[in-house]
Amino acid sequence: MINRTFTFAKHHTPSPVRVAVRWTMLETRNARSRLTVPVTTRCEYDNVYHCTVRKTASQWVKSLLSDPVVYRHSGLLPFDQRVHRRRYPDAIPPGRVASSLFVSRKRFDSIPKPEKYRAFFIQRDPRDIVVSSYFSLRGSHTPMGDILQHRKILRETPAKEGMLYIIKHLSETNLFSCLRSWVVAPSTEAVRIFRYEDLTGEQQLDEVDQLLRHCGIALPRPDLVALLERHGFSRMRKTRLEDGSNSHYRKGEAGDWMNHFDDDIYEAFVKATGDLVQRCGYPTREEALRDLEAPHQGDPVG
Repeated sequence: MINRTFTFAKHHTPSPVRVAVRWTMLETRNARSRLTVPVTTRCEYDNVYHCTVRKTASQWVKSLLSDPVVYRHSGLLPFDQRVHRRRYPDAIPPGRVASSLFVSRKRFDSIPKPEKYRAFFIQRDPRDIVVSSYFSLRGSHTPMGDILQHRKILRETPAKEGMLYIIKHLSETNLFSCLRSWVVAPSTEAVRIFRYEDLTGEQQLDEVDQLLRHCGIALPRPDLVALLERHGFSRMRKTRLEDGSNSHYRKGEAGDWMNHFDDDIYEAFVKATGDLVQRCGYPTREEALRDLEAPHQGDPVG
């Protein structure tokens, strides 16, 4: 009951008040970390930047990077661009992990940065982003901004038309172009791209370890295991359900788009995104369907 009351209050509090509360909570937590968490290893980089687009587990990654164990092994405190009301291209204070930055590669490059920094961008199959965005806007995302306007439209619209609406919305809000800007940019030692599918897949432990090491953060294996257990998808989904809300952390399975895209939806998607799927390194529709059917070709008949 307490959790539901808190969630209701949070969802119906004016945005400026929510921001002020978040700022206070973040700064209080950072102050507590400075006082109570001894730093055993200092990161060699002055700042770390977590860049992404929406529906790529940004809140989950932020929770990992904000955990005290990351501070203990890096000396880097979490920094939330939204909470601090910074405007691009404002510089991020030194000694911080900035998360989550929803920016194009061009805009990220315009942000003043220290000489020693690391950045990473998390990509996801844009077709699954469409599906995730649909269910999020239709039912699970916290009411804020224009969410309720989209929600009303999607709840009054058949699923197919809803998917088409989302494709148009993501195109108009430049999510697809933002994703493209990162995957076509020249590779550099300081900036690396990671896949949502790898970070949440069977090799999660090794993939998250690689991400953290790219950022100059080396967690002992037991600490890394405990970190992922504390912030696992299943745990976060359970918390949402206990709060009385639909899960913002859906199953998130790679290839879920195949359960929702028909010919018309896929045609609209390709019209909006061009060769983005191939640029991101994901299988085309034909390849995905062929791979799906392949295991059944050798099944015995009768």
